[in-house]
Amino acid sequence: MRVAIIHEWMEHYAGSERVVEQILHCYPQADVFAVVDFLPPEARGFLGGRQVTTSFIQKLPLARKYFRNYLQLMPLAIEQFDVKSYDLVISSNHAVAKGVLTGPKQVHVSYVHSPMRYAWDLQAQYLSEAGIETGLKSLYVRWLLHKMRMWDVSSAHGVDVFVANSSYIAKRIQKTYRRDAFVVAPPVAVQDFLPGEGPREGFLVVSRFVPYKLVDLIVRAFCRMPQHKLTVVGTGTTAPLVAKAAKTASNITLRPPVKRAELIGLMQTTRGMVFAAEEDFGITMVEAQACGTAVIAFGEGGARDIILADPSAPRTGVLFAAQTEESIIDAVKKFTAMEAQISATSCRENAMRFSEAVFREKFMTIVDEAMVAHRRY
Repeated sequence: MRVAIIHEWMEHYAGSERVVEQILHCYPQADVFAVVDFLPPEARGFLGGRQVTTSFIQKLPLARKYFRNYLQLMPLAIEQFDVKSYDLVISSNHAVAKGVLTGPKQVHVSYVHSPMRYAWDLQAQYLSEAGIETGLKSLYVRWLLHKMRMWDVSSAHGVDVFVANSSYIAKRIQKTYRRDAFVVAPPVAVQDFLPGEGPREGFLVVSRFVPYKLVDLIVRAFCRMPQHKLTVVGTGTTAPLVAKAAKTASNITLRPPVKRAELIGLMQTTRGMVFAAEEDFGITMVEAQACGTAVIAFGEGGARDIILADPSAPRTGVLFAAQTEESIIDAVKKFTAMEAQISATSCRENAMRFSEAVFREKFMTIVDEAMVAHRRY
């Protein structure tokens, strides 16, 4: 069986690339295609020496630095890949990869990290954060996103089976494309994140400082809880807001991003990690749980799949209902009252549901069933 994997763009070794890595473990004979490939040499190990087939955007002016500015050309670029000789086509999609053209003799399985959020329900937020709510540039971007939405829906018809990375994304696929999707959580290297044996103290935030992560909101909430220490690790565009919120609080420590080993050490020695964002999934939550660490998180998005908060089963954290200071404060109070009921063993066992091996088994089962169903016709 000939297999093609279509990925959006190769720039960093991050979450979606880790998914591709595990799919390559499932199908080592696969060839890889991407709109552009600018992965540095030290990040290419997961490709196993494969040469990535790229689109014409790879050679356009300033593409290495500004390839995202060619978004309007990406549907055309993805449609130019010649994959007619492959039996199975797997797209790794958060923008245009699912638009690859396939024929009736082929099976197309699309693993969706998220539909294009900036083109759909988050368009207003995207325009606001980019500072283009009005003017000619705003009009052009709105027109472009309108065209992208039309193409996004039409290209969904070429997918035989959708796979979502969370129940939340499955709902977004249903809303956007009116299609059902299987749910297979992304693979997490839980074997690298082990519970610690030392004492635990304080709370921890590890995050990029971008608007939707609401790190400044968490900091403001902890400013009102001086009895609880909070360590915040990260950097990003909202760093000034985070620093301003923490300026007068002696219980809050801000740190720049740390190396992986130190990050694991921080996870192993904190009482709990705090998240305020509505995540598509939330790999860092799983990593924390693998360290035997409880999670306090906003109870929407991927957190609902990850954190066990039902009192009828062993709990692994607390979910709060609103992205407000008061809700976070109440969640911390709830956690401190029940902290003894959350064991490191339960958190670790919960994390194992999201291991790389579990991902491969679930994903291959779905693909096998799709291939069997296809052969019946």
